Amino acid sequence: MHRYKIIIQYDGSFFSGWQLQNEKKTVQGEIENALKVITKSKSRFPIKGSGRTDSGVHALGQVAHFDIDTRLTDQELKNAINFYTSKHCKIMSLCKTSSDFDSRHDALKRTYIYQLYLGSSILYNNQAWLVDNIDLTVLKQLSKLIIGEHDFLSFSKFDPLKKHTLSIIYGSDWKENGDLLTYTISANRFLHHMIRYIVGTMVEVSRQNFSGDQFKSLLQTPRKNVQIHKAPACGLQLLKVEYV
Repeated sequence: MHRYKIIIQYDGSFFSGWQLQNEKKTVQGEIENALKVITKSKSRFPIKGSGRTDSGVHALGQVAHFDIDTRLTDQELKNAINFYTSKHCKIMSLCKTSSDFDSRHDALKRTYIYQLYLGSSILYNNQAWLVDNIDLTVLKQLSKLIIGEHDFLSFSKFDPLKKHTLSIIYGSDWKENGDLLTYTISANRFLHHMIRYIVGTMVEVSRQNFSGDQFKSLLQTPRKNVQIHKAPACGLQLLKVEYV
């Protein structure tokens, strides 16, 4: 039995998220089904991802691992998985790794991007949040406030099973490229809906529907189940996951 590390790219528009669900198409389910076909097994080969992306969220560099016994070379196994998965989900790299490698718990840093497109666009319709009346200066100012270690209870879906809601933000910045605004954020961990709440609230501050002081208050005085703004899933992409 060997442990394999894979890097996956997928268009989240065609999936109900990463995690396996009954009667729904998910990224995890699609790859596990491919492995069952390849190995001609009735048993599932559990795949563990570095994180669970929501329905509609994309990935350029999702990392996962699984254990199987096969005589296929790494390249043959990669090609076989890609043959039995849809065009919306592909293995970009595959290699054997140490038996104790854990794609989730060994991850040190995760980087996501969120895209805003100013105006209307057919091409960016499922790859960005189509917006208007955005002040980039305000977005950049707010993005700097969250760098460092903070409690993001206010900016996440409350989970009573979480031991804590602290995250260390290593990088947080907005950049402009024509009509496309891209937010890049890196952290040791992300909570459920955390980035979408952060982006949605930043955008509403920029639109003057929410104040900068209120944004700071949410960060400085964490509280659960706050009724704030959540950005749509389509603009979010998991860019990469880093290990030692």
